Order: sequence, then structure tokens, then C-alpha cells
Amino acid sequence: MPHVDLGGPAAAGGSKTLRGYLATPAGEGPFPAVVMIHEAFGLNDQIRRHADRLAAAGYLTLAVDLFSDGGPRRCLVGTMKSMITGEGRVFADIAAARSWLQASTLSTGRTGVIGFCMGGGFALLAANDGFDAASVNYGRLPRDLEPALRGACPLVGNYGAKDRTLRGAAARLESALDAVGVEHDVKEFPTAGHSFLNDQEDGPRALRPLTRVMGIGPDPAAAPEAWRRIEDHFAKHLKT
Repeated sequence: MPHVDLGGPAAAGGSKTLRGYLATPAGEGPFPAVVMIHEAFGLNDQIRRHADRLAAAGYLTLAVDLFSDGGPRRCLVGTMKSMITGEGRVFADIAAARSWLQASTLSTGRTGVIGFCMGGGFALLAANDGFDAASVNYGRLPRDLEPALRGACPLVGNYGAKDRTLRGAAARLESALDAVGVEHDVKEFPTAGHSFLNDQEDGPRALRPLTRVMGIGPDPAAAPEAWRRIEDHFAKHLKT
């Protein structure tokens, strides 16, 4: 079944019952694996389609549900607190998802991490925690950027120049990765805004006019190249 129960916390401070969506490639395997981290709206149909896309490209993809213990309303504040502090339940859950994949008979053991929006910020912070490759998509940058990136795995980043929520983030990220000597490929797409890899507008309908004004939403012109960059990056570091 695509929806899986990862059991109780694999590390202190993790979710009591951690769940996720598992997208499995066609064929017998084993396959390289990817932990996928969702946006602030949670593990919804959009994220499941992202996971299915990576599975079609040959990756055993586990979209972990960071809101397993009570949904977005109960978990979002604590989740964002984890991002600010760089520790806590979310990082225990991400580590548990990575360990679950690496223990699977369907996995080669080589494991990447990918995140979008809120999840992109967490993918960036988790890139130095046992992963072989990372993909950060319009993820917020931590305040102390260089210390957070030291020892990170190779990273590909996709940002949008029209994203009013993350102005200058791509350039700052690239500069910091250069400074700490992490292999990387960061690009800012001139036509794109926030969440431009989505294939349809997301979130509550009442908020969609505001999100458009803020430069948030799909960009069919930029998304294909960004997905190629992600798949090329994972092929280089996970399939070798």
C-alpha cells in the first residue's frame, strides 16, 4: 500500500506514530531512495504527485508526514519552531524516515532528501545528517547559514526570482555553499515564484488571490528544467 506506518519514534523526541506515503518504482529493485518533505499544507495530493514523479524516475520515495501526530493545525507551530532552532521532533522524524528507507529490502542504501517550501528549509538543514544528496526547492535559509551547511552532502537548489518571500535567497545560499566547500548547483529562475514546481494552485481557495500577488504558484515554463536538474543531481549521486 502507498500509505505506510513507520511505527513509533526511532529517536528521542520523534512523533508518537509516524506515517508517510511510499511511491515505488516499477521493476524488482533495489532502488536508490529519497525522503521527501512536504510544504506547510502537509502531505497532500500535490506532494503525493511529486513522490510519484520521482518514483517514475527510479527512486524509492517516502514522503514523510511531519503532521502525523495531529495535522497542520496542531503541529505547524511546533514544526516551525524546529526549523528556527535546528533541532526537535521534525529532525527525529526525518532521520526515522531515512533509517526506514535504508533498512528496506527495496533500497540500495543510497538515500537523498528533497523538500519544497517549508520542506525545502528542512531538507537544507538535514543535508549534513546522513544523506548522499539533497534537493532544496524555494526553501527558507537558516539565520546562521554557513555553520548549518558545513559537512552537507552535494546539493541542488531551485528558486524563483519573482518569489517575494525569498528575495536574494539563491545568491546567499550559493555564496555560503562556496564558503564551506559543499558541491552544489543553485539556480534562480527569472519567470518563477514560490512553489513553482507545483502543477496546480495549492492551499485554501480564499487565500489564492493573495498567494498570486506574493508570487506563489505553478510556473509551467520553469518547472520542467527544475525537475531535470533534480533528477540529474540524484542520478549522479544516488544511482552511481
